[in-house]
Amino acid sequence: MTLRHFKIFVAVCDRLNMTAAAKSLFMSQSAVSQAIAELEKYYGVRLFERLTKKLYLTSAGENLLGYARHMVRMNEEIENSMKTLAGSGSVRVGASVTVGASVLPHLILRYRQANPAVEVEVFEDNTARIEKRILRDTTDIGLVEGETASQDLITLPFLTDELVLVCGREHRFAALRSVAPDELEREPFIIREEGSGTRKTFEDGMKAKGLSFHAGWVCNNADTIKAAVAEGLGVTVISRRAVESEVNRGLLCIREIEGIRFFRQFRMIVHKNKYLTAAMRRFMDLCLNQDGLRESPDEAGVKKRPVQNTGRTKD
Repeated sequence: MTLRHFKIFVAVCDRLNMTAAAKSLFMSQSAVSQAIAELEKYYGVRLFERLTKKLYLTSAGENLLGYARHMVRMNEEIENSMKTLAGSGSVRVGASVTVGASVLPHLILRYRQANPAVEVEVFEDNTARIEKRILRDTTDIGLVEGETASQDLITLPFLTDELVLVCGREHRFAALRSVAPDELEREPFIIREEGSGTRKTFEDGMKAKGLSFHAGWVCNNADTIKAAVAEGLGVTVISRRAVESEVNRGLLCIREIEGIRFFRQFRMIVHKNKYLTAAMRRFMDLCLNQDGLRESPDEAGVKKRPVQNTGRTKD
């Protein structure tokens, strides 16, 4: 089987339509159909079910898709590695919202200062969607605040974070030194959406104490949450890092919850089959040094692409 077969297979999987895949590849539909038939004959399995003129990926197709995506991406990495010899390269970073707002800008600045010839592409979304991008190989390295589910990912903690109770300066909690846990059940919470690591940490902490909460406003933007809390529309539990500026300016107040603290680890995720370029490994090393957590990508079992020793650093 050739790289061409795998590129066609990935395109068909992404669209589940032969005609659409053919158009995206600037090929004829018959050529696409033939390539899929050749793949199925070669492996002796059916990759798609064809029901009522629609395509459905089989379990065998699902299994092949992961390998095919990585083979296509590895081909791109070969080209990037060759460009590395000329002092260039690329790193695609995905970050969940809290990490993207409070940690990533400083990391990217430091990385670009040390690696000016490397192109860094950043995508921000919640943890669940960053996980999907890693699995689809549209992102190289993920920095997330929540837990991931796939066993195809390697997870490395890189920074400790604490969630804190935040209210507006006119809220009744602002006059208290600490808040009793049962008081939380009487307040509307302005909180992140399902799939957010911040929300999951908060929900798990409340459940562990036998407490419930009322989500009065759900959104996927930390700035919106802070603005709404500042207006007295509710309270929130959010990363301490995310509200430092507003607290220092007197717009928001942090209050302790009696007997409850919400700690978590920001995590770096990569696919277990990912081949890492030198540029990617340097970014991972930079992240792992943020909190005294210095397990290298190699120690964690992440595969790497060998880098030829020519006496100078390569990107």
